[in-house]
Amino acid sequence: MVPPPGAAEPPAGTAVRAGEDRPQRRRGRFATWRGRRPFWGGFLLLLGGGEILLTEQASISVVLQAGAGGIAAYVLPLIMMVCGLLLILNPAQRLFYSVIGVLTALGTWVTSNLGGFVVGLLLGVIGSSLAFGWLPDQQPRRRRRSGRRPAAPAPAPAPATDPPAS
Repeated sequence: MVPPPGAAEPPAGTAVRAGEDRPQRRRGRFATWRGRRPFWGGFLLLLGGGEILLTEQASISVVLQAGAGGIAAYVLPLIMMVCGLLLILNPAQRLFYSVIGVLTALGTWVTSNLGGFVVGLLLGVIGSSLAFGWLPDQQPRRRRRSGRRPAAPAPAPAPATDPPAS
């Protein structure tokens, strides 16, 4: 039975029912999953492609009349978004997806309102660079939560000297 809102906390030492720590476990599993792939690079590339698509204001009839240049204004950001998703879902091919992502991001400079008014272009280039530089076998960095500095290593003991031989 779940206590009503505003009820007092159970006394210390009371057993916690299984399942009450689910948000922490989910957050931990997501952090573990996210650490095994270039998540932030893919996310920024996906966000950059979405931003460029949102800055396109022309209707599809205007795009069809404009020809290949008008269609490229929609295709390149879509390719950026697909590369961002593939970076997150298939990290084994991160080098290929990040190179394609940065080339399409740079191509939007010409086709899509200066790369979504430069914001989408920068998000795409930074995201692709992050994904390209991500190393799968590197240990994740741990954050220090306290403001304390790590303890200095103990000094090595002085070497013992042998008495002079007589």
